[in-house]
Amino acid sequence: MIEVDALEAIVGTEFPLGTFTIEEHEHWLCADAVLSPALPAGIAHPMYGYYAAVTGMGKSLDEIFADADATADDGPMFGEAGLEFHKPLRVGATYSVTGRYTSAVRKSGKRAGVFDIVEFQLEVADEAAEVAVVSTNSFVYPRREVDP
Repeated sequence: MIEVDALEAIVGTEFPLGTFTIEEHEHWLCADAVLSPALPAGIAHPMYGYYAAVTGMGKSLDEIFADADATADDGPMFGEAGLEFHKPLRVGATYSVTGRYTSAVRKSGKRAGVFDIVEFQLEVADEAAEVAVVSTNSFVYPRREVDP
């Protein structure tokens, strides 16, 4: 199990720069799939705040898990998610995505045992470098100790 000091040391670590383009045909498919009401011309469905952030974040989920000394086989669970919109996203636009770890906490519960919660924040910025969306997410990592 990762030591608490090593876990906490990832806080502040920046993600590699990523990008995401809201392709017109994909946007149409998404809006159709979620039965979206008509949107103003050129404005992307709000779900793209999440899609752009997570898809363009510059890291894979396996890399995020590895930063917390875990793998998918360890059973990490999605924790919380939040979106803060500063401006609407536009269909056809390409956005840059930056990210960083914002918190890493070890907890324990009577039934859950020891687990870590690692939070990261992603900023989706337009071509003028203005932040359009801030996405905050966390993963919960169960920590099972192996008997000697």
